[in-house]
Amino acid sequence: MARQHIQPSQNERVMRDDDFIVSKTDLKGRLTYGNQIFIEFSGFTESECLGKQHNLIRHPDMPRCVFKLLWQHLENGQEIFAYVKNLCKDGSFYWVLANVTPSRDAQGHVVGYYSVRRKPNAKAVSVIAPLYRELLQIEQNAGSRDAIAASLSHMHNLLQEKGVSYERFILDLQAL
Repeated sequence: MARQHIQPSQNERVMRDDDFIVSKTDLKGRLTYGNQIFIEFSGFTESECLGKQHNLIRHPDMPRCVFKLLWQHLENGQEIFAYVKNLCKDGSFYWVLANVTPSRDAQGHVVGYYSVRRKPNAKAVSVIAPLYRELLQIEQNAGSRDAIAASLSHMHNLLQEKGVSYERFILDLQAL
């Protein structure tokens, strides 16, 4: 099933406290592994997922700047934490706190990416969801060419006002 044919709904699925969604991708972001919880929440079968871009589950409510930050960190060999709203095959959605890290071979070369997602703090989602709506609106107003730069600028200004790094902002939200 192609992602573009999924009609998002308002039906939210909530992760259980002890759930961990695990997936692995190659360097191009194609899924090479998804654990049973990933399969359960995404609603896709393993054969529908493997070899496909991880953005198969990207919800259209997600601002592009969040993924720009994610890829900047990964390309610099750094892990990143981010709140992500994912799209299920049936159109429902679920929020996660994602920790994405580069996977390395024995020589230290990055060979892919490893992501572990867990249930986010509901208080954090109540802060991040309106911020993501604002960032998405900024992207839409800026137009396709300038969308990411405009929303990244807004995000950087927000972090500067708060006097925190992106990582500290995300982890502080989880501690609310």
